[in-house]
Amino acid sequence: MSKKAIFVRLEAKPGMEAELKSFLEGALPLAEGEAATKTWFALQFDPSTFGIYDTFDDEQGRLAHLNGPIAAALLGNAERLLAVMPKIELVDVLAAKVT
Repeated sequence: MSKKAIFVRLEAKPGMEAELKSFLEGALPLAEGEAATKTWFALQFDPSTFGIYDTFDDEQGRLAHLNGPIAAALLGNAERLLAVMPKIELVDVLAAKVT
């Protein structure tokens, strides 16, 4: 089971909700190209609140992802897409069921 994870909550700027959603959907191929990223989820909580949750086997994988193309693209577009800077939380997985 992957024990390391990242959770990021994203709040779209007014009028940028569809573009943020599209950005997240378009990031899937980048996540698929990261061998150390074991799971990657783009989430939508309400019309303007989104998130990313991903898991890794170890700290090295998590750090590689944080320094990878998805994080770079998100931070590069943050001012245009986001109402506030993303809060990146490094979390540990206590238990999981993955099939």
